[in-house]
Amino acid sequence: MPHDIFRIKGLKIGQAQDTVGKTGVTVLLFEDGAVVGAVVRGSAPGTRETDLLRPGNLVEKVHAVVLSGGSAFGLASMDGVAAYLEEQGVGYETGVAKVPIVTGAVLFDLAVGDARARPDADMGYAAAQSAGRTTFAEGGHGAGTGASVGKLRGQEYASPGGIGCTVLTFPDGLVVAAVVAVNALGDIYEGEEIVAGMLNEEKNAWLNSEDYVLQGYQTRPFGGNTTLGVIITNAKLTKAQAQKLASVAHDGFARSIRPAHTLYDGDIIFAAATGEVEFSDMLFLSTAAQRAAEQAVLRAVKR
Repeated sequence: MPHDIFRIKGLKIGQAQDTVGKTGVTVLLFEDGAVVGAVVRGSAPGTRETDLLRPGNLVEKVHAVVLSGGSAFGLASMDGVAAYLEEQGVGYETGVAKVPIVTGAVLFDLAVGDARARPDADMGYAAAQSAGRTTFAEGGHGAGTGASVGKLRGQEYASPGGIGCTVLTFPDGLVVAAVVAVNALGDIYEGEEIVAGMLNEEKNAWLNSEDYVLQGYQTRPFGGNTTLGVIITNAKLTKAQAQKLASVAHDGFARSIRPAHTLYDGDIIFAAATGEVEFSDMLFLSTAAQRAAEQAVLRAVKR
């Protein structure tokens, strides 16, 4: 059976990865476009076309959201996605050409695998070309291929991150889903229990990163982090509502990642609305988005 996320009509997902070099790309395509908002809470982001998502700016619909490894080099993968969409005749009509609107963000995975392995335009093209409506692989796939967590003491004591997906369905056909590539400086919590994070010297138990900081240890935080998320709903939203949904969904990160949104993370959440269902209760949608984001983080490290 198709993955539950494909209850959202018009959504296709494709992934491509280098399993030796440990990096990859996850592409979300919207056949009829989607209204998208984005909010950055971390302090080291790498993004494409996020300014046009602001309410009041001209373009209303986005054709693809891309999550990529490779740090700033991974932005090249989005060129490949744009090239694929142009071939399909998808884009914003300018009168002389259709320009695909591709937004996205990157995470730092160069310290895992081969630092010379980077998601380029060819990998982005391959991910877009593979996009379908059946399967979605979690864990060490796509943008989660080289992800890791618990890096306060450096990569040596980190543990694997990954990509995860949670789908919440409600009466009358409403769907709220989250896709999250988890590559955090901090630890991952389920309730008050650490389920992935910074390892001790023997690498057989977790250390508490928050306690480690607050107890005054001299740290040299590893700067290559960033958790990337996309909230996808079939509700009909304005750009301002989508931006608000992206903002409040960061609380889901804060529940499951500690510490979150640090100076050494570039955390960003996109919120994409396909407009199938007339539903404007933002308290309801915000609560669902927070829960979906929190659970997707957990699935990323537990799959």
